[in-house]
Amino acid sequence: MSGQNFAQEPFDALFKILLVGDSGVGKSSLLTRFTADQFEDNAVPTIGVDFKLKFFTIKEGPSAGKRIKLTIWDTAGQERFRTLTSSYYRGAQGIIYAYDVSRRETFESLSSVWMPEVDLYSTVEDAVKMVVGNKVDVENREVTKDEGREFAKQHGCLFVETSAKRNIAVQQAFEELVQKILETPSLLDQGPTGGKLPTARPQQQSVSCCS
Repeated sequence: MSGQNFAQEPFDALFKILLVGDSGVGKSSLLTRFTADQFEDNAVPTIGVDFKLKFFTIKEGPSAGKRIKLTIWDTAGQERFRTLTSSYYRGAQGIIYAYDVSRRETFESLSSVWMPEVDLYSTVEDAVKMVVGNKVDVENREVTKDEGREFAKQHGCLFVETSAKRNIAVQQAFEELVQKILETPSLLDQGPTGGKLPTARPQQQSVSCCS
C-alpha cells in the first residue's frame, strides 16, 4: 500500500497514544511490533520523539466494526531529551507506561519519574493510562506479574504484560487501551486530535506533531 493511499484510508475515530518509560524497556519495539509486525534485535534508542500511524478495526464489544486511526508517539527515555519531548504529551487520550520486567529500576521509575511527568505535561484530564510490563520472554525476571498488576491497580491504570520479541499480547495491549478510550465519553470530543468524527468520513487527515 502506498503512503498516499495509507494517508487517505477512511476512519471513524482518531486517537493519540503516548509511550513513556526508561530507555531500553522496549517502547520502540512495542511500537514497531504493533504497527508493522516486525522486531529488531538491535534497535537504536529513540532520539527525541518518533511516531507511527496505525489503522485497525475493533473486532469485539459495543464498538465492533469501528475503524480506528492511531498516532502513536514513542518518546526518548534518556533524561537529556525530556525537555524536547514534553510538548508531545499534549492531547494524548491514551498513555502507556512501559517497563522491563527484568530491570526493577525501570519499574520503580514509573512512579518516581514518568507518572509525575505525565501529571505535569498531560493536557487531557481523563486520558486512559496503561502499565505495560515488557520482555516477559527473558529468564531473569525482577518484577512479578502480581507486583505489576497491583501497582497498576493502585494508580488507576490498565495492566498487560507483553513481549515485543515473541509477539505476546502486544496487539491486546493497544486494543484494550483503545476500547477503554472509546468507553470514556469525555475523550470522544477532543477536537481535531481525536474523538468522534463527522458521519461523512474524511479522505485525508493531517497529523500535527504537537497536537
